[in-house]
Amino acid sequence: MLHSYAATNFQSFLDRVEIDLVVNQRVPHTDWMATSAAGQRVSKVLGVIGANASGKTALLKPLAFLGWFLSASFQQTQPGAPIPISPHFASAAEPVELECTAEIQGDLWRYVLRCTPQRVLHEALYRKHDRFRYVYIRDWIEAKASYSVRQQDFGLDPTKAVEARPNVSLIAWAAQYGVPLALKLATPIVSSNVNMVGRVQTGDLAVLQASKSFYENPPLREQMERLLCGWDLGLSGLSIRESEVAQNLLNPDVKQKVWMPYGRHASHGQDFELPFFLESNGTKSAFSLLSFLLPTLSKGGLAVIDEFESDLHPHMLAAILDLFASQRTNPHNAQLVFTSHAIEVLNLLDKHQVMLVEKNADCESTALRLDQISGVRSDVSLYGKYMAGAFGAVPNL
Repeated sequence: MLHSYAATNFQSFLDRVEIDLVVNQRVPHTDWMATSAAGQRVSKVLGVIGANASGKTALLKPLAFLGWFLSASFQQTQPGAPIPISPHFASAAEPVELECTAEIQGDLWRYVLRCTPQRVLHEALYRKHDRFRYVYIRDWIEAKASYSVRQQDFGLDPTKAVEARPNVSLIAWAAQYGVPLALKLATPIVSSNVNMVGRVQTGDLAVLQASKSFYENPPLREQMERLLCGWDLGLSGLSIRESEVAQNLLNPDVKQKVWMPYGRHASHGQDFELPFFLESNGTKSAFSLLSFLLPTLSKGGLAVIDEFESDLHPHMLAAILDLFASQRTNPHNAQLVFTSHAIEVLNLLDKHQVMLVEKNADCESTALRLDQISGVRSDVSLYGKYMAGAFGAVPNL
């Protein structure tokens, strides 16, 4: 369960930005909150609102990057390849700094990273006891052109620790040697449609990838079908069939396997089937979005979604967000962090569940949780106040 994260000199965020999902104990408890093992209340949903190009997507990217760096950086980077991270262009020579605090299997962990695209400069993992105590600290010693690694109960052979590649997290590195703690922490828990470039997997490619995911997981496929058929999209059912298609028109004899979805429709007592690519954009968007959300809901973890509302009616947003509020559909207290231009979500969220993002004339982004703005009462219309410009984070047209 994510408690907080922070970033410094990360893309448009030059100064440190902190995103906190912990809710003040004085706030009335709602279904939008989960209680941690330490008794803290943590929001299960956080929405990020702001003008175009304000830095909303950049605020999500640290989560997507850390999820990848801790779990897959060893397998998915070659020796000497750059770390896929970008500092603010006005401070390109300075390192990026990231920090994240999360509860995993009842323990509270803090991870700290300072790096350039060329190498990790400092990396540390802490576990909360009576206070946070380090599990390992890894530092690049420039004078020796090597790493220094201190460990307490991490379990990695010291000779292997100092050999870790400069573009790999020590957790992902240690997992390759079967270190139990590293294997636990390297388990992927972030599902996202964002990478360091931006939002990915849109259009028909996203539909094919979602279809493959659902084909391989029948229980989630059944849940997806039940939800889509219940959301007034005109569907009476959905099927997924394996097919072979040409990789490209210039070489039609070379085939690749794909999983094609088909929507079923009932009309005048008859059933009809339609290739999913002919369905509405809203139907395809909901189908693709559920391929990120349902796996997270089924096992716990974090979904990080950019442009959550893409092609969806505002009423659909409430139905999808409710999946995270309900203990029935979210038994493991999965969380969702998302951006949206559908300001109607302010009618669904509480003020501690909203981050406002702005960018100044120097192309520097800032973010503030809505309940940190003085005078914002819980009994006012957040939507109305925002649309009137009372909170800022609106386009200056």
